[in-house]
Amino acid sequence: MTPQTGPSPLLIACALGIEHLALRTGDRAGAGAGGPVTVLRTGMGPKAAERSVSRVLADPAFESAAVLATGFCAGLAPGMHPGDLVVAEETRDPRSTVACVATDRLVKELARAVPGRTVHTGPLTGSDHVVRGPERADLLATGAIAVDMESAATLLSAVRTGPRPVAAVRVVVDAPEHELVRIGTVRGGISAFRVLRSVLPAFFQWHRSLLLPRR
Repeated sequence: MTPQTGPSPLLIACALGIEHLALRTGDRAGAGAGGPVTVLRTGMGPKAAERSVSRVLADPAFESAAVLATGFCAGLAPGMHPGDLVVAEETRDPRSTVACVATDRLVKELARAVPGRTVHTGPLTGSDHVVRGPERADLLATGAIAVDMESAATLLSAVRTGPRPVAAVRVVVDAPEHELVRIGTVRGGISAFRVLRSVLPAFFQWHRSLLLPRR
C-alpha cells in the first residue's frame, strides 16, 4: 500500500498473510487515524520484520510515523484463551527492551472495539521460533505474559530510525491450556482471526490520541 502525503503516518506491521487479510478486511468504522495508514506484511520471523520495517521507515514520508506491531501470539500465563488480547507495556528480545507508548489508551479503546474480550497487559517477549511446552514456563518466569516472533524486532527497528511512538497489540491464538498441537486449534484460530478483524478502530484512536496536547 502506498502511503498518502500528510502528517503523522501510522505504520501497522504484521507478519502473516492471514493477519494481513484480517486487517485489510477488518472493521474501519468510526473516526480514522491521525494521518495516513499503511498496513505492512513483513514476513515471518524477526529478521524479516527488521528488514521490512527498516526499509519502509527509510522513506522520508515515514519520518514521523508511529509504528504498531500486531498479529497473533502465544499466551504464556495460565488462564489465557484464544481470542484474548495482549497490549505490550514493553517488548523484549536479547538485544534490547523497548517501551511502548500510551498503552492505557490502547486498553481503553480495545475494550470498546472488542467488548467482552479479556485484555492482558505486560511484557511481550520475542522468539526466533514457535514456542511450545516447557519453554513457555521458562519465558513466563522472566515476567513476560506472551511471546511472538516479530513484535520486538519491529519496535526495535522503529526506534533505531529515530524517536517515534511505538506499540504492540497481539491476539492470543494459543495458550498453555490451548496449544496449537491440541484439538480445538481451528476453533481458536477462527476466534483470534475475528478479534484481529475488529481492532483497527482502537488502533486509529490510539494514533489520534498521540496528537493531543499532553497535560
